[in-house]
Amino acid sequence: MGKDEGKERPPPAPPISVVIPSLNEEGTLPETIRSCRESGACEVVVADGGSMDRTVAIARDLADAVISTPKGRARQMNAGAAAARGEILLFLHADTFLPPGGTVSVLDAMKDGALVGGAFRIRLIPSPCAGVYARTALRITGRAINLRSLLTRSYTGDQVIFLRAETFRACGGFPEIPLMEDVELSRRMTREGKTALLPHRVGSSGRRWERWGPARTILLMWRLRIGYLLGMTAAECAERYRRGPSFLTRR
Repeated sequence: MGKDEGKERPPPAPPISVVIPSLNEEGTLPETIRSCRESGACEVVVADGGSMDRTVAIARDLADAVISTPKGRARQMNAGAAAARGEILLFLHADTFLPPGGTVSVLDAMKDGALVGGAFRIRLIPSPCAGVYARTALRITGRAINLRSLLTRSYTGDQVIFLRAETFRACGGFPEIPLMEDVELSRRMTREGKTALLPHRVGSSGRRWERWGPARTILLMWRLRIGYLLGMTAAECAERYRRGPSFLTRR
């Protein structure tokens, strides 16, 4: 009898791993993971940053792997990527939902080897109590984000960035900075090769936009993005983000 005979072999590596950073997301995580299962075959890895609610318990019931790591979205996603087994990594925020067939569309786009990665178009989801103004503003904002990404090939985390695991490693992973880690990874991806914006739309919560007001949030995010590209540090961007749109009116 051969030395490996009778031993249980590990399951084959999945073609794609979905990495979800979480922090107190018990309200949205079940739907997020369910969207992964409905999007196609994939491994789901939840990287939790110290949730105080039922997030970890929910993840253990629904995900393929759960790891604990110090808080910080970039740090959590890097830890999740290190634990993932897929050849393609897809980074999904805990309040964002993949469309049916989403992972299948990623595999189809990547199968010929021409792309190193990309992202999805986005649809911002209003809360049930949102008024007509907020709903209209979120719809227009989503379209503006999609147009910007189509023209510049610059993607944000809400758009569900995906790339080959080998490309992720070549890029050095997400830079562990307090903000703009998605913008920086997106820039590194484009230096590694061709990326694409898929026609499928992910649904992402509009709660942040509604809290501050769509117009003020748009202005804040654009000012931070432009400031970062012009040399503002990630720490400065994070501090201004924490203060919210109030700094826009500071004299």
